[in-house]
Amino acid sequence: MESRINFCVAVAVFIIVTEIASCHFVFEVQQKFAGKGKNLAHFKSHDTRRHSRMLASVDLPLGGDSRVDSVGFCSFSLSFVPVSISKDLSLQCLTAKMLYLMNILYFTKIKLGTPPKEYHVQVDTGSDILWINCSPCPKCPSKTNLGFSLSLYDVNASSTSKKVGCDDDFCSFISNSDSCQPDLGCSYHIVYADQSTSEGNFIRDNLSLDQVTGNLLTGPLGQEVVFGCGSDQSGQLGKSESAVDGVMGFGQANTSVLSQLAAAGDAKRVFSHCLDNVKGGGIFAIGVVDSPAVKTTPMVPNQMHYNVMLMEMDVDGASLDLPPSIVRKGGTIIDSGTTLAYLPQALYDSLIETITSRQPVKLHIVEETFQCFTFTKDVNQAFPPVNFHFEDSLKLTVYPHDYLFSLESEMYCFGWQVGGMTTEDRSEVILLGDMVLSNKLVVYDLENEVIGWTDHNCSSSIKVKDGSGGVYSVGADNLSSAPPLLLIGKLLAILSTFVAVAFT
Repeated sequence: MESRINFCVAVAVFIIVTEIASCHFVFEVQQKFAGKGKNLAHFKSHDTRRHSRMLASVDLPLGGDSRVDSVGFCSFSLSFVPVSISKDLSLQCLTAKMLYLMNILYFTKIKLGTPPKEYHVQVDTGSDILWINCSPCPKCPSKTNLGFSLSLYDVNASSTSKKVGCDDDFCSFISNSDSCQPDLGCSYHIVYADQSTSEGNFIRDNLSLDQVTGNLLTGPLGQEVVFGCGSDQSGQLGKSESAVDGVMGFGQANTSVLSQLAAAGDAKRVFSHCLDNVKGGGIFAIGVVDSPAVKTTPMVPNQMHYNVMLMEMDVDGASLDLPPSIVRKGGTIIDSGTTLAYLPQALYDSLIETITSRQPVKLHIVEETFQCFTFTKDVNQAFPPVNFHFEDSLKLTVYPHDYLFSLESEMYCFGWQVGGMTTEDRSEVILLGDMVLSNKLVVYDLENEVIGWTDHNCSSSIKVKDGSGGVYSVGADNLSSAPPLLLIGKLLAILSTFVAVAFT
């Protein structure tokens, strides 16, 4: 009898641990341009600033890639604004992608510390750490045009905050052992080509996340993570009109929140987003999506960004010639933080020529780079779709309503842009941003090293799977908070059931 009781209790505990350890978390996100009139200059300005920072010229070791068991290297160098080389090389590479990203497209709200305090952070697939402005910080931004108040994280105001020391495993991911000073702890210092700087320390504290607990229900669950505490900013870092409190990176490195949760057994290295460019919001979800199902394509290994192999491209069946380096070296980047889509000059010219041969229009230039025209008919009926074909037969279709922007009545502009981006060896690059990723469920499965997507109405819902196999619906517009007792009650119900069985 005693052994039976022990067995049943053990099984119940195992189920409860599984329920918690394989959590599914969701973030409701907003687009910074939501509710505002379309301004092509703002779109291009956003992307130009982002690319000069995200695609900074670095070729240095990086602590992690898409492989679960590897260290990886930051070997993809792009010829944009270079970052000044500092003594701490691995940290330089890690933070070059994210510390100067005050113009990212989507932001969300999280809670840090004990008691929890709210912060608005940019959600970015091109960044590798969670980073927050910290007090005191006299040069941090003090106001924003995004409709909320900015907050500074205060180490002394949280009872659970701890400074990350030089002997911490996290510090070994981003710092050479001889560069960390024990009296200061694990710190960073970055200098950019425009002389903007960011520096501070890494802190360990509780991050409160919304765990899926039922259909259209979430409940808070605290997880300990390490994040950057930025207390000294200079240059443009403190001057952005669309400032937020920090950046939450969903990159591939071991330092990302996703990787930290996975290493602790709290989640799988899988996340997804469904972004609505009509209402200007959507969902980021950590964990396995049950439906809609997606087809996938392999990620190009050992890249600092999410690169995939583009094999073919066509305009409603009319093939376009791709630069050989695009196919050979996997020079196509998937980046939700970029607004538009950027192509090599020859490919851009061929694309516009092929589209307008199907539907002739008289083009004129707006804001120096946008090709625009007057049109009185339904663009979805008149213009052709553009198809990208990736390795393993995964197709991405961009419809006319995706790549054409209506500035005013009967005035449209192409969202396709000339990128002019090349790698260090002069190989050309394609960058696919929000324009082609919106209104699709996009899944990044780092455990299996694949990316996939499918067309989806992102104002509706998706279904996610929890650690016990339960499947629940979540949606950007109808997530409601479940009280913490709901989760506790669910787990106690499991335990009481097994205890009852044990004594019968």
